[in-house]
Amino acid sequence: MNLNAIQVILVVLVSFLAGMEGILDEFHFHQPVVACTLIGLVTGQLIPCVILGGSLQMIALGWANIGAAVAPDAALASIASAIILVLGGQGRAGVSSAIAIAVPLAVAGLLLTIIARTLATGIVHIMDRAAEEGSFAKIDFWQWVAICMQGLRIAIPAALILAVGATPVKAMLNAMPAWLTDGLSIGGGMVVAVGYAMVINMMASREVWPFFALGFVLAAISDITLIGLGAIGISLALMYLALSKQGNAGNNGGGGSNTGDPVGDIIDKY
Repeated sequence: MNLNAIQVILVVLVSFLAGMEGILDEFHFHQPVVACTLIGLVTGQLIPCVILGGSLQMIALGWANIGAAVAPDAALASIASAIILVLGGQGRAGVSSAIAIAVPLAVAGLLLTIIARTLATGIVHIMDRAAEEGSFAKIDFWQWVAICMQGLRIAIPAALILAVGATPVKAMLNAMPAWLTDGLSIGGGMVVAVGYAMVINMMASREVWPFFALGFVLAAISDITLIGLGAIGISLALMYLALSKQGNAGNNGGGGSNTGDPVGDIIDKY
């Protein structure tokens, strides 16, 4: 699929915003489900990009910056894979290949992230000197420079992919043999499962396992719409909150406070 000039500009703009949001984290443009949806919206390929964004979001749920460890770059993976999906022109059939391409792109994006953060360290020292001078204008200027640098971290690779054009990308995807595309599809599904398992491992406790099981059973019923599933989820959440309050009241009366969730117990004490 070939993009016109307006679509190219909008794609680069979305990429720039996704890069900035990776640091600002205010409107969540860097989240895969949002970034891919916006790319699909401006290119006219909304449905395949929404499917791609939802799949990548399940993978990115398990990515987090812990201490000095930097998580894979979800913004670059989302933007680049969505552009490749659009340029490839395969529609829904190309989602599995785009997912498989997104994972190594996310890991490769770590290099750009490290470079941007290293440069940002120097900018912080410049802002410190501006603070000593009492120049708020300089501080504000260098803050914008640092944020725009994060946007360019995603916008430049996106522009390079667009510069390559639809023909080479489509030729590359069509040249992939069936065994490779099938393998990438299976591997992409496994990565999604691993990402979701990491999230469950972090947040699951003895009290919430029944809700997980019930959710999976309800999701398998095809007659329930997303609105219905949302209503059921809200109802279960309210039930859980009510039961949690009753359990805490009973534990306080009995002299104990162990609910099986150590982090929750510590938070409740404060």
